[in-house]
Amino acid sequence: MANLSILVGCLAIIFFTVVAPASSATHSVEWSLGKDYSSLATGKPYAIGDTIVFNYGAGHTVDEVSESDYKSCTLGNSISSDSSGTTSIALKTAGSHYFICAIPGHCAGGMKLSVNVGAAASSDGGGDSGGSTTPKTTPSPTTESRKAAPAASATAVLKPFKALVVTCVVVLLYALALS
Repeated sequence: MANLSILVGCLAIIFFTVVAPASSATHSVEWSLGKDYSSLATGKPYAIGDTIVFNYGAGHTVDEVSESDYKSCTLGNSISSDSSGTTSIALKTAGSHYFICAIPGHCAGGMKLSVNVGAAASSDGGGDSGGSTTPKTTPSPTTESRKAAPAASATAVLKPFKALVVTCVVVLLYALALS
């Protein structure tokens, strides 16, 4: 009977480790004038659960706006606004999300980003690779920046490995406790 308890406990731990929720990704954006945000669209899908982190200096903002305000660079109707220097946006809903800098002239100068968020995060730290999740961007008139491309978080990549190691340790401790 004790062996059956050990077996059921180990199988339950392994099951919940394997069926763990999908990892999310963190996409970093160096937010400033003179950057080309079109590189964010190159094979970097966004999914619900992902986070975009805008990094910028003084004199800029990150404002989430409607599609019409994004297209026309209309200021003053923001859904949300931040000027802290590091703005984290959790992508909670599928569909298009629009971001601009609300300092006069900056949006027109290219500080605007549109991303299309897919339905769910995948286990590889990105999103569904289908065409509907490819982010859309509006490029600025300058050359592409080295730092503008989003990067997957290292923790998103290591989560499955960490879960496996934790599972092995728990199974060994459980087996020792019952022996």
